[in-house]
This record gives sequence, C-alpha cells and structure tokens, in this order.
Amino acid sequence: MPESSDDFFTAPASSGLGRGLQALPLAARMRPRCLAEYIGQDHLLGPGKLLRRAIEADRVTSLILYGPPGVGKTTLAQVIGRETRSRFVVLSGVESSVADIRREAEAARLWSSSQGQSTILFVDEIHRFNKAQQDVLLPHLENGTLRFIGATTHNPYFYVNSPLVSRSQVFTLEPLSQSDLMELMLRTLADEQRGLGATRIRLDAAAAEHLARVSDGDARKCLGALELAALSTSPNSDGLVVIDLSAAEQSVQQKAVVYDADGDAHYDTASAFIKSIRGSDPDAAIYWLAKMLHGGEDLRFITRRLMIAASEDIGLADSNALRVAVAAQQAVEVVGMPEAALILAHAALYLATAPKSNSATRAIGAAMEDVRQGRSLPVPKHLRDAHYQGAKAMGHGVGYQNPHDHPDGTLPQRYMEGGRRYYEPTSHGLEGRIAERLEHFRRLWSGAAAEGAVSVSSPPSTQ
Repeated sequence: MPESSDDFFTAPASSGLGRGLQALPLAARMRPRCLAEYIGQDHLLGPGKLLRRAIEADRVTSLILYGPPGVGKTTLAQVIGRETRSRFVVLSGVESSVADIRREAEAARLWSSSQGQSTILFVDEIHRFNKAQQDVLLPHLENGTLRFIGATTHNPYFYVNSPLVSRSQVFTLEPLSQSDLMELMLRTLADEQRGLGATRIRLDAAAAEHLARVSDGDARKCLGALELAALSTSPNSDGLVVIDLSAAEQSVQQKAVVYDADGDAHYDTASAFIKSIRGSDPDAAIYWLAKMLHGGEDLRFITRRLMIAASEDIGLADSNALRVAVAAQQAVEVVGMPEAALILAHAALYLATAPKSNSATRAIGAAMEDVRQGRSLPVPKHLRDAHYQGAKAMGHGVGYQNPHDHPDGTLPQRYMEGGRRYYEPTSHGLEGRIAERLEHFRRLWSGAAAEGAVSVSSPPSTQ
C-alpha cells in the first residue's frame, strides 16, 4: 500500500522491548544517556559552550539547573554523572531529610577514600528544602566531599538560600523548540530498543507538528502524547499504526497552560501584561490577560496591577485611565468570573491604547529620593497652620495669600525652599495642555522672583 506524501516518519518493525524497559513510560525509556544523545539547550551544551566544556573536562563543581518541567534538568544531571564517571546519588527535595543529606555526605567521604571516585549529589526540587536542609549542604560543598547538582522549576534567586546560590553556578534551561521535539519524535520512532521502533508506526506530518506545538517545549508531555496515540490507535489491514492529526488531537485533549499562581509563570506573565500595556500593544496585553485568567490568577491581583499601571505608565496623559481601572476593580468585585473577563478586557484595552506618560512616577521618585538622602526642608512660615491661638505670634500663616482671591486663580508665592523641580510634564495626550498651563505658571513665578517679590524670594515679614 503506497504511503501518502504527507507522511512524517514510518518506523520499522522489530522484535519488541524487554520487560523491564517496557514497563517504563516512553519518556523515561528515551532519556539520553550521553551528551551526544541530548537534544536542546544549545545555549548551554553547544560546541564550545561553558557547561559543555566543564563536563568534557570533568571540571563540574556545584550547579543549579533551573527551568520549566520536561526540559531535561534531571536528564542532564544524570548525563553529567555518566560523562564525568562520578558516583551519582539522588535525593528528593520533597522526601529527604537532614539525616539523609548527612548520611550521603559520609558515604561520599568513605567512597572517595576507598575508591578515589567523586560523588555527585543530585537534589531534585531543591527549592523544597528548607533553610536548615540547604545549610547542611554547604560545608560538604566547600570541602569537596560532594559535587552538588540541584534542579528546580522555581527561580533559585528567590527560592534557594543565597549561600547555596553563591556557591553554585546557575544554568537556565529553556523550553525545547518545536524542531527539537520533532527530532525527539523521529528518534523515538526509530529506536527499536527503547522507543517505538518495535511497532510499525506512521506519524503524519500534521500530527507531528500538532504534538510539537501543543507540548509547550515539554519533552515529557510530547512523548507521553505520542505513546498514548501509538497505544490507542489500532493497526490498519497492513498492520501499520497510522497516527494522523485526529489521533494526535485526541491524545492531547487540551493544551495545558504553564501557569503557577505563586511562581515564575505568575510574575513573568504579569510582567509581560504590564509591559505590553506600557508599550501600547493591545493584542499582546489581551493575550497575557487571557493566559492569567485561564491559569486561575487572582482577579484582585489583576485589578491592582491595572490601577498601578494607570498612574505609573499613563498618568496625566489620560487621567481617565485611573478612573477606568478603579471602576474595573469595583465591577469585578460585584460581577465575578466568567463575565469579569469582559470588564478586565475593557480596562486593559483602554490602558494599552491610552497615551503614555511616566511623569508622575518620575516626580514622586525624585522627591522621595531627596527625602531619603536627607534633604529635609522646613515648611515656610506663611504656609504653616494658623488655626490656633498664638500661631500668628510665631509668624505662622502671616503673609499667605489665597490664589482664589485673584482673578486668574493663581498667584506667584513661595511654596518650597530651593526651587527644585520634580514634575516635568510630557506633551503626550492631555498632559500637553497641562505642560502649557504649567509653563505659564512658572513664568509668572520666575518673573515675580526676578522683581524681588516678598512671597517668592524671602520669608514674609512679621512686622
């Protein structure tokens, strides 16, 4: 039977897997055993890269491998153990205790003395260790008893103790590309010992592309879906298992969004959301909002970020932005999901398309920095509270003039010593009109100062 032109790969028939391997999930069977088999992470393991050179020269010390699930952290640790010919010991950040760490450190010391071989202690989910557990590792790393590799899906600079991070090299592993996953599936279908090569399988190109796309760079998810499709698809009359697009779609019922409510995905997605609003990209802003909502993000967190952005990034260029954000916060409290998504989309799109100004952010930042640096200015006497007996005798309030008593509602008057400028308006949006008005006021003030007006250049007289 001729095969269609859109075939991606047809695996040969073979004798089958051994019982031990067959019992393992496909992703576990296909773990790379050496650097030559490792797929992806070229920024770390490509020719001439630091980590690859360290592995090949057996100069690996302490490492923390950081990245999302299914990108090869555990596999890389195992490969390092084999390539450096070290004794490899595994502890779990969830299950292991201080006693386990001390026991393995003592065993490593004895092994080094008797066998002359170093020990790599691999701690999966190192962020699960508490401070005491992490601190127990430190002396054994410093005296060389252990070579340590930790793996974590959480940012180690936030979730791992600083002393341990400072004694380790942190390497960030990225999600596998679609081409990496396509290569992985090709290899799996061709491998007769560990993969699916024992069965005649044809994986159509459209099906392979779908699996690579929806796996989100997760090799484990990709191979799990491929295995499910292969096992659940009946052979045709020629004994060929055909995995077409329909079979691939059924094997991955829904694309799981990587989003942890208190981890890196939370902060990274929120950061992308705010930066898209700041950059006036409504399409990106609405996508990141959708991802947060799909991931179950706290609605109050989203509305807080919108209110902050309204003043931080839009400010006086469009003061309605803050009103819209506050209204969205109030409406979301009443409405709830799923309709709250409409309100949040309304607010996010308004903010993203509004003119932008960070003049308020810069003004308060500069003023607060002056206060922190000790620039403490006294309140001019004519501005001090004069609503109590004896205030005028001390000169408080004397000489103050109410701007409302003047025809144009403004009056050159000294409101602060030093004449420091904090607010510099932009010409964006409605703030352009503010800039014109403020320039008029400042010309009046500078003119009054040049003429030696008492209210501008010197404290008012109390005589």
